Amino acid sequence: MEDAAGPDTEVQTVSSSVSSPVPRTPDAELKKLLSFKVYKRRWFVLLVLCLLNCSNATLWLTFAPVADQSAKFLGASLEQINWLSLVYMVVAIPLSFGTTWMLDTLGLRTTLILGAWLNMAGALLRFLGAFVQKGPAFPLKYLLVMCGQTLGALAQPLIIFAPTKMAALWFPEHQRAIANTMASMSNPLGILVASLSSPLIAETPERIPYLLLVYAVPACIICVLATVGMRSSSPPTPPSASADSSSSEPFFKGIKLLLTNRAYLVLLLCFGSGIAVFTCFSTLLEQILCVQGYTNTFAGVCGALFIVSGIVGAILLGVYVDKTKRFIEATKINMSLSALSCIAFSVVALMQQQKVAVAVVCSLFGFFGFSIYPVAMELSVECSYPVGEATSAGLVFVSGQIQSVLYIVLLQALTKRLADSPLSTCGDAVLSWKVPMMVMAGLCAFFTCCFVIFFHTRYRRLEAEERPVYGTGRRETPTTSESAPSVKA
Repeated sequence: MEDAAGPDTEVQTVSSSVSSPVPRTPDAELKKLLSFKVYKRRWFVLLVLCLLNCSNATLWLTFAPVADQSAKFLGASLEQINWLSLVYMVVAIPLSFGTTWMLDTLGLRTTLILGAWLNMAGALLRFLGAFVQKGPAFPLKYLLVMCGQTLGALAQPLIIFAPTKMAALWFPEHQRAIANTMASMSNPLGILVASLSSPLIAETPERIPYLLLVYAVPACIICVLATVGMRSSSPPTPPSASADSSSSEPFFKGIKLLLTNRAYLVLLLCFGSGIAVFTCFSTLLEQILCVQGYTNTFAGVCGALFIVSGIVGAILLGVYVDKTKRFIEATKINMSLSALSCIAFSVVALMQQQKVAVAVVCSLFGFFGFSIYPVAMELSVECSYPVGEATSAGLVFVSGQIQSVLYIVLLQALTKRLADSPLSTCGDAVLSWKVPMMVMAGLCAFFTCCFVIFFHTRYRRLEAEERPVYGTGRRETPTTSESAPSVKA
């Protein structure tokens, strides 16, 4: 519904499931309702963030699906090609703290525009580096491509930390979870695009420059959209009671509050472990399946099913959580089902000629696991409010990245070389993944149980939004244990 503020404005009514014991005067309620407006422009902001996230993911995994062709074209080893992807993880960990500070201090617009320019610069540098001539300068080709990947890695935390902040600043209470879901799931969508497009475009080493051009053009267009279209970090008027105070706590004070919040620390450790398990699954899937005779094509199909099912599950769960606000129940149930799927995968992946079972388990693992990510990020904000959204959600991502490195190193150390594997489609080195798979399933089950048992919190942000409208305090939730320090909202 449009009002006098202009065609870009819609009046947003406020609803709540809590019955207020405090009488409300019609004039006071009308005044409050009229102060909560949403703007059609929010969909453009969401579109830019989705496109940026998708583009950055395609740059991240450009070379992994065509590692052999890339190695021949760049004159590099397969290990060096792997580092073109691993550089994203290495760069993200130290930069994450600066990114959370930027989002909560300098604002969404500055952060996204900087991310868009870094993403475009990285894509263009990779493309230009592909035209360095062979001969003595041939190693420079790999170096320039690596520099382009590094610029893309610098952009990743600026983009991937933004969905929770964007949803809080631009979207009303009943649309935050689905907005966060759409922005967050555009990253695995980009991974899927790269996994399918790279092998189709770069069938031979000579086609690598065309592949880099295909990924550079969208990066340039998105950079223009972000620079020209992002006019402000937030709308002229807030969409909810919490939007005005989304950066209310200074960065270092917010860090201190998070480190003394028991519920947040449980989420930080347990969900960070979940992110690590999914990273291990995505990274090691092909190496695990090839031992039992499954081809790289089948492993790619399983990876695609994993991502597509996850995106579908995330959208469905996001809509459900937006309507019910049952963040805790949704996260605990889906984490439990993900742990069961992980255990099932650790069993069926060691069996031969079980393509249907492996594909179904991969789909279930993605459906239940991927759907947790945006909801858990929203839950991290709910249990830590009034700490800034970028800080609370960003530290969870950092925990996942650190644990991912530790898990991958641990699982690879537990592998054993097989003397004979007649069905193997692997290369020269055939490794047994039986023990690592059991360890991964055990870690997933252990941290899931810890989360289900020990995580209890109030929905602090939702409570803060109800007080100005209804004059009421606590939102009733099934979990009433107080597990965070008392802060004024």
